[in-house]
Amino acid sequence: MLFSRLFAGLFVLGILAGLTIPVLAQDKEKKDKDKDEKKDKDKKDDKKDDKKDEKKGDAVTLKWKFEKDKVFYQTMTTKTVQSMKVMNNDVNQTQDQTFYFKWKPTKIESDTVTIEQEISGVKMGIDIGGTKIEYDSTKQPQANNPLGDFFKALVGSKFTVELDPKTYGVRAMGGRDEFIKKLVAANPGMRQLLDTILSEAAMKEMAEPTFAVVPGKTVTPNEKWTKKTKLDMGPIGTYENTYEYTYEKMNSDKKAEQIAVKTTLDYKQPDEKVGQGGLPFKIKSATLTSTNPVGQVYFDNVKGRVQSSNMSLSLKGKLTIEIGGQTTVVELSQNQTSTTETFDEDPLAKKKG
Repeated sequence: MLFSRLFAGLFVLGILAGLTIPVLAQDKEKKDKDKDEKKDKDKKDDKKDDKKDEKKGDAVTLKWKFEKDKVFYQTMTTKTVQSMKVMNNDVNQTQDQTFYFKWKPTKIESDTVTIEQEISGVKMGIDIGGTKIEYDSTKQPQANNPLGDFFKALVGSKFTVELDPKTYGVRAMGGRDEFIKKLVAANPGMRQLLDTILSEAAMKEMAEPTFAVVPGKTVTPNEKWTKKTKLDMGPIGTYENTYEYTYEKMNSDKKAEQIAVKTTLDYKQPDEKVGQGGLPFKIKSATLTSTNPVGQVYFDNVKGRVQSSNMSLSLKGKLTIEIGGQTTVVELSQNQTSTTETFDEDPLAKKKG
């Protein structure tokens, strides 16, 4: 009974991690990146005397471009492979998630851009120790599974993002209350947890990395900029992410500006005063370390938006958890890769067609 409750709680954490932590990547891209970097280095070594003039010639302005009512679509696919050892039991879990988003700028002012974001589709594939759960909103009818209603509630959810067009910081995020109501209706037992981790501040922090991939100014090759976010998830703990971006070059094959991304994740265990907050257990202590934070963003400077991105991140460490008055240690190892693609036309329309 104790193990089943603990496992159920860890499963919930896995689902929420995929929904809320914006880690954008596939390791095979790193090899191509290394090759490109070596070529760039060789070229620079041959042109040291002309370095300053070369930088001036390669300067580019990286800025988002928003047009009122001009809709664009995006898919974000994330794969999470998680291994846990709990009470001498090995628990392996794999999650494949694809979210389909629709973005529509509804108001453009000098100091604020208002954008409507809609989750137009969801596809989930989860394998927990050989037990599989699948959901695909583009297919009818759906197979019965214990999380079907929860996934279904995600589809059609809308949010309003108020964005500072100069800093790309999110000033406000609307739609939170309606979103939580839908999820709670599908799973009433998650009310307290969802209300805690999906705070207004957390929703804003989740949205910002989407736009912060470019600095909104002119840059030259190898120029860097950073973006920091702090995601307080109450009883789950706090994630402090530092994104370091480096402009590399114009990628002629993709016809997009190539930007390297390095993500540093610093996890802090929840404060003792927070309590369980709806979880079936309490995190007493945790040591999680992130590694292999590689990724690239391709920015279409003509359309003024992200064309595609790929990122990867690994987490490893231990959690000390208290449940039912008993303390146990969970050994965790997790690899997550994520890719995004942007389209002019709705990819779901083509899928249905």
